[in-house]
Amino acid sequence: MNFIPVKTPTLAKRWFSSYVWDIKTKENVLYLTFDDGPTPSITEWTLDLLKQYDAKATFFCIGNNIDRHPHIFQRIVKEGHAIGNHTYNHPRGWKTKTDAYCSEVKKTQKSIKSNIKNIDSNSDSLGKNLFRPPYGQITSAQGKVLRRLGFKIIMWDVLAFDWMDSVTEEECLQNVISKAKRGSIIVFHDSVKASKRMQYALPKVLDYFSERGFEFKRIPE
Repeated sequence: MNFIPVKTPTLAKRWFSSYVWDIKTKENVLYLTFDDGPTPSITEWTLDLLKQYDAKATFFCIGNNIDRHPHIFQRIVKEGHAIGNHTYNHPRGWKTKTDAYCSEVKKTQKSIKSNIKNIDSNSDSLGKNLFRPPYGQITSAQGKVLRRLGFKIIMWDVLAFDWMDSVTEEECLQNVISKAKRGSIIVFHDSVKASKRMQYALPKVLDYFSERGFEFKRIPE
């Protein structure tokens, strides 16, 4: 049974107000985010699709995947998307000591910096001080340390649930189009596990909201 809501309740946002759940705006803007890549073929498919819609997104990358697939990571940057840190090995924050957790984040930052240093790109487009905790799990102590290090901790307003086997492709789509609104931060995954549902839903999400005058932008740093 799943106890996580598709749309984050307002009360939860107030309780954890030091984290970013959405972006207040009067414009028709949505913020697509993709966790767990870069992943061969899947991330590249995602980038190809985003380009068709002139859409920008934020990719929360796992450090280990960056190091294994630097050419895909560098393509994300070159095409003007924002980069976020998603730890090095995707640990569960509630089961990981603060020092070990923050070491994962720092290690990933080194991978990010080493892979972008030779890319001709404006630093303000990279979003390299954005962080999203794997599974949404982060302790108060971990959050405090990371904020002191200059990270903006990005959560979400809407979950597609593309990683969940019990969710159908159509349910994944409806999760997004029924709940997203101006300023929503939406979570998809450019991972093998989520690919079937994500690749079904994402084109339809882009169509649906583009037809209604929405733009897709990077999360600002």
